[in-house]
Amino acid sequence: MIKWIRRIVGGLVALLVVAVAALALVISRTSDCPPPEGASLDAEMMTAVIYRCYGSPDVLEVTEVEKPVPADNEVLVKVRAASVNPLDWHYMRGSPYLMRLSSGLGKPDDPRMGVDFAGTVEAVGSRVMRFKPGDEVFGRGDGAFAEYVVVSEERGVVHKPADVSFEQAAAVPIAAITALQALRDKGELKAGQKVLINGASGGVGTYAVQIAKAMGAEVHGVCSTRNLELVRSLGADHVWDYRNEDYTESGETYDLIVDMVGNHSILKNSRVLSDNGKLVLVGGPKGNWIAPLKRPIAAMILSPFVSQELELLLARINKGDLKQLAEYLESGAMRSVIDQEFALDEVPDAIRYSEAGRARGKIIISSD
Repeated sequence: MIKWIRRIVGGLVALLVVAVAALALVISRTSDCPPPEGASLDAEMMTAVIYRCYGSPDVLEVTEVEKPVPADNEVLVKVRAASVNPLDWHYMRGSPYLMRLSSGLGKPDDPRMGVDFAGTVEAVGSRVMRFKPGDEVFGRGDGAFAEYVVVSEERGVVHKPADVSFEQAAAVPIAAITALQALRDKGELKAGQKVLINGASGGVGTYAVQIAKAMGAEVHGVCSTRNLELVRSLGADHVWDYRNEDYTESGETYDLIVDMVGNHSILKNSRVLSDNGKLVLVGGPKGNWIAPLKRPIAAMILSPFVSQELELLLARINKGDLKQLAEYLESGAMRSVIDQEFALDEVPDAIRYSEAGRARGKIIISSD
């Protein structure tokens, strides 16, 4: 009887291994780039950046595609500026491979590139009530690396403050919403608490420092030597130079750590958290398979053995948070740190620069 049980268990394990291996082969397969699709003879065209297969920035094409037409609940925006996020090159490469289950097996289901935008409303659908042609707006919309983008009225677009440039607004959506939700929702930051931002000079980090200050916190930032003054200028009360200092050995304690870098273990971070502190993990290391999962797995394993809360953030775009960020911009409580600007036909170079991981703040794609 025991022999039969062992054989059955062994067979099930073998089947599981084969199934996992087959799934791995399917989701890691990268197809050749298909030929471009033809446009309708009477279609109005625009310039856009697309990718028809996964790979390096070399797969990006600056080409002519059909100009989108807004549906009843959509807004058509003339893009004046867009911004680059790590999300863009993760989609471009189809990495980590698990994301291909939603983005497309073998090749991308949607060839459009870019998500953050700011611009001027050109047309609106019949059911749109909050916007009209000529309104200046910013938000999140698929295909923002183009002359025009369409976006749902109810999801990812709000009015841009009049005194804020298109470039400043275009930098905001993904990065600043990530910072806001990490601090407010996952971190439950309160006025008077002490927070550490690890990666304070990056796209998310520069916003996190400012938002935490606006929320009344004492803010410590971690960055490289060349960015110390930048982070101080954003309002940080203390700045750690990670090349010469280790905040986990400092004796300081924090109510909240927001970690975009992952250069210290979760256990080391927990040692400098207060007893009821929170560690919020944002993003992860590059890799196709295991590397991006190491920190979430470590957090799940360690969570029962520490008194602090270990949280993983997956940010969600919504118009309420975009409005909150517009108020921060308008009041001067927050500004966008812009590292470099590229033209639309230079998007491949902008993506390469973003992947290098040296940008201070955000990278802008300007249409002007």
